[in-house]
Amino acid sequence: MTTLSTAPITPYNLNQADPASKPDHSEAIAALQAQFAEQLSVNPTVCEQHGHTMTWLANQPPDAVLTAHDKHDVAKAVAICNQYQMPVIAFGIGSSLEGQLNAPFGGLCIDMHAMDAIVQVNNEDLTVTVQPGVTREQLNHYLRDTGLFFPIDPGANASIGGMVATRASGTNAVRYGTMKDVVLALEVVTASGEIIRTGTRAKKSAAGYDLTRLMIGSEGTLGIVTEITLKLFGISECVASGICHFPSIEDACQAVMMTIQMCLPIARIELLDALQIKACNQYANLDLTETPTLFVEFHGTDDGVREQAQTFADIIEEFGGTDFAWDTDETERKRLWQARHNAYHASAALRPSAKPLSTDACVPISRLAECVSATAKDIEEAGMIGPIVGHVGDGNFHVLLLVDTTNPEEIATAEDIIGRLAMRAIEMDGTCTGEHGIGQGKRQYMDKEHGNAIGIMRAIKTALDPNNILNPGKIWPQSLSQANVA
Repeated sequence: MTTLSTAPITPYNLNQADPASKPDHSEAIAALQAQFAEQLSVNPTVCEQHGHTMTWLANQPPDAVLTAHDKHDVAKAVAICNQYQMPVIAFGIGSSLEGQLNAPFGGLCIDMHAMDAIVQVNNEDLTVTVQPGVTREQLNHYLRDTGLFFPIDPGANASIGGMVATRASGTNAVRYGTMKDVVLALEVVTASGEIIRTGTRAKKSAAGYDLTRLMIGSEGTLGIVTEITLKLFGISECVASGICHFPSIEDACQAVMMTIQMCLPIARIELLDALQIKACNQYANLDLTETPTLFVEFHGTDDGVREQAQTFADIIEEFGGTDFAWDTDETERKRLWQARHNAYHASAALRPSAKPLSTDACVPISRLAECVSATAKDIEEAGMIGPIVGHVGDGNFHVLLLVDTTNPEEIATAEDIIGRLAMRAIEMDGTCTGEHGIGQGKRQYMDKEHGNAIGIMRAIKTALDPNNILNPGKIWPQSLSQANVA
């Protein structure tokens, strides 16, 4: 059994910017204004909106915001920034959770929302090519009459470009995988302003390095994605959703582990603890039983779904699961999953005066029950409000701590819970983040998780972005993230 490390974790002050003065980028901004005119804004309010982050990290706005219309805008802007060694941060819709959008050294934010074209759907090959500003919901709405759908569902209506940048996961990951599994090819603007393509629409390749996978999850530090080719999937003949209750989080997690170990082809399996269910009830006027609960979904033929549901019922009975009910009614299914997708806002409403801090971790499925239970105990012993919800079918779960940021003791307690969860997950041979990414908030755990592999990563970063203009101050431990910043 792994013992949780007692080594001290250096705290990071989530309310302070990096201790670096912002350089003067006036020459670069003048060059950008000459090139882009009204597409470029230096309005302080607009800049502050683009330093937005859905956490309590301090807002660090860029010096200017460019609304990009196409890949050529992005390439020209990056080339100018590289010439003047001015940082560049790509912006989707602003749903990042670890400060990926902040500009600690100032610079240019490239807003990609106007690059929202669905370029090509290849029905026969089950692929689609989109621009990065296309959102998950927009894409599936477009595909609604094709019999195909895009399965990666992180909850928020995130942009596809942002989902690539953070290697997003979501509720369907247990059956359909994550972004790294569904991206076939990318078009990327490099740090020098060159446009390159990685990959093709072919299902596989043995030709050279896998640059597509290298870019996925790089959080805009290696290049800016301007086009994405994705795998699509056929909509199943039958889709059914269900819900069941458990006497404890431990029992619910054990049921999940058995479900996965029996290779049941379940599409979604989500855990909501009792407090999260209470939050959903209050937020959406529901009447769900306030106890640890699993939301599940089955995809397949009518007979296949019925068989999956029966097998699942047999599994949960072993772990005290009760009140299992499933239905193929689409309206009921949408109502159930809307409650799950509203979990962030529902949790925040439990303590409106507090700041919500969402964190995540991912562990091997065999360690899931242990990790979730220990984290729930940490929260309870600390006297904090922190609902737990997770895509537990792949060992990934989230904690949303509600923190009074005017209270130093409460801040310290929250940081300790986050640190313990991150270190516990790493020591269980898991990761400090399953889908939120590193950004600014989790840089201090990179050495612990990757060891001397950090040196290899840094060498790649230096080779591809020698002037460190692409989203500096993210991912790397602080001593590295400030290097070479103009």
